[in-house]
Amino acid sequence: MKDPSLRLVLISTPIGALGSGRGGGVELTLRSLAQGLVMRQHQLTLIAPRGSQRPVGCDAVELVEVDGVDQPSWQHASEAASVEIPRNAVLPRLLDAALQRADNADALLNFGYDWLPLWVTPHLQQPLFHLISMGAVTTVMGEAIEALGRWDQRRLAFHTARQAADFELPNPPCVVGNGFNLEAYRFQAATGGPLGWAGRIAPEKGLEDAALVAVALGERLLVWGLLEDETYAAAVEAAVPPGTIEWRGFLPTEHLQRDLGACRALINTPKWNEAYGNVVVEAMACGVPVIAYDRGGPGELIVPGENGLLVPPDDVSALADAVRRCGDIDRSDCRRWAERNASQQVFSRRVEAWISAGLAADGNITALK
Repeated sequence: MKDPSLRLVLISTPIGALGSGRGGGVELTLRSLAQGLVMRQHQLTLIAPRGSQRPVGCDAVELVEVDGVDQPSWQHASEAASVEIPRNAVLPRLLDAALQRADNADALLNFGYDWLPLWVTPHLQQPLFHLISMGAVTTVMGEAIEALGRWDQRRLAFHTARQAADFELPNPPCVVGNGFNLEAYRFQAATGGPLGWAGRIAPEKGLEDAALVAVALGERLLVWGLLEDETYAAAVEAAVPPGTIEWRGFLPTEHLQRDLGACRALINTPKWNEAYGNVVVEAMACGVPVIAYDRGGPGELIVPGENGLLVPPDDVSALADAVRRCGDIDRSDCRRWAERNASQQVFSRRVEAWISAGLAADGNITALK
């Protein structure tokens, strides 16, 4: 017997148009999940800021574009920051557009990390689920997620257990990981390439430590990512010898995976509790081992000796030593780990099971197998 199809309304991040890069890893997560759910024959409506792009392969997905001012990211807010909703903000308009279509849907799925969607959830007749994309970066957001967890934790899912541990929840968390279209990442077996680093160019990503590793090893460091903080980038470059950093910019997946796959190792240096670590898995999908601080999501994704190596957080010397040893890792094992744990298919099945179980508990739909 065929499993029933879900009718889902996906609510994109309010930080920027889907495809702009301003939404960071949430954009990649949403795009990949939409593609996976379409392959599993679910019916989707995507609510996103004006200028958004429909994910490739999702021609049947209804894209509803909403005008409004981008929401500030909580990522760089102080711990005591208050809730802020700009004048003419896109966030409430995204919710309004989603609720207008909720009567014809089984559930709404929110990707935006913000206070308003969390607060409104218990007040809605329509079931609203949340894929939480960050840890407890501020007190008010931590409290909002914990309050919703006390009301009905089945509405919450997290990328990693380490991320979920930021919150006091009444029950063990639902961890769904993340997923990627692995067909878009070509495995490269060569082991003698340069060192790489990828991510938003911002202080919490710790690029300066990776640059110091390159200096210690007398090598250059290829850097990919959205330039979010120009002052920070200039300071990192000024602190190392000229030519140490080679800026490669923010590239589409097709070009990123080609260049990243030629590296002999990806250095990952989070200074905060990274919820997952998309670039970690993107590198593994290309066969590139990842050398990372044992902090946040990357510390949960890396199996030492199989797909990378972990070192104590903020220990640059240990990071350099681990890079020297990365040649012992079989690059095909990196790819196999990604196929087992982080494919589009694996991710979409986990999310499907989470939402279906929550709906079944509400009496709305029979749980999928």
